[in-house]
Amino acid sequence: MPNASSRQQILLVDDEEDALLELAELLENEGFTCHTATSVKVALQQLTRYPDVGLVITDLRMPEESGIALIQRLRDHTARQHLPVIVMSGHADLNDVSDLLRLQVLDLFRKPIYYARLLETLDNLFPKVSVQALRR
Repeated sequence: MPNASSRQQILLVDDEEDALLELAELLENEGFTCHTATSVKVALQQLTRYPDVGLVITDLRMPEESGIALIQRLRDHTARQHLPVIVMSGHADLNDVSDLLRLQVLDLFRKPIYYARLLETLDNLFPKVSVQALRR
């Protein structure tokens, strides 16, 4: 659940539930509020339920629909067409990279994810707010 001190709401999408929960725990320890989905269908439901999500991190390869299908749906939806997306994949090929560039994804991370690099990317996107800034 979002609270006043959380940095940003992030939707995590991955059909591998263990990886999803591990990433959610890591990001929540960094002050983010995470919502999770194990499919594109559930991800779209979560985005409706949590309209303040500021970033989607999605797996590329999933059984029913791919991460590219999810991003395409976001880009086709007027209210969400500029929502930043980061893609994770253990199996991206050149065609995938071409599609991801066309869909204007923020970044592509190879699995297993190098968490320090991901956190650096998120810190640049959503800087931590200092205690002094909150008191003003």
